[in-house]
Amino acid sequence: MKKIKLYIAASIDGYIAGQSGDMDWLIEFPFTPKENYQHDNFTETVDTVLMGGRTYLEIITMPIVWPYNDKKTYIVTRNTMLKNNKGYQYITKDVVGTVARLKEGDGKDIWLVGGGELIALLLNNELIDEMIINYIPITLGTGTRLFQDCSKEYFWTLKEAKTFSENVHQVSYCINK
Repeated sequence: MKKIKLYIAASIDGYIAGQSGDMDWLIEFPFTPKENYQHDNFTETVDTVLMGGRTYLEIITMPIVWPYNDKKTYIVTRNTMLKNNKGYQYITKDVVGTVARLKEGDGKDIWLVGGGELIALLLNNELIDEMIINYIPITLGTGTRLFQDCSKEYFWTLKEAKTFSENVHQVSYCINK
């Protein structure tokens, strides 16, 4: 069975996107050959990415090359008009059931890229197995919260904590089940 792993950047005050949904604040902390926050090691453990529609739209407007070319991509969206010819799969109905079935598949794990609503939905339905959170030393004050509308209390075990250059702190947790 596959695991769902949330690998994400968050401000130290708990936001994953700015007030207008932007992720421009991350440009100051790019992945480089010298410092990639264990991203390369992480991406070797997954063969599938899962993200919300707003996260997808924000990523495609950033000045970067689509970073998930070698992964099967699922986009969760209410916007049934969101289409492209890139071969992505769209989940528009029964999100919880569809994601639970993805976990039952063979292969490597699933990377939950974001966003906030999708994280809350999957967390509330006990579908997230691990979290790797890169805390960026910035406060945004407002925007999209990392954990919004979580309806249950969960206990997590710290797997690892690291500090990188630019004072980025990475914490890894697995859920206690």
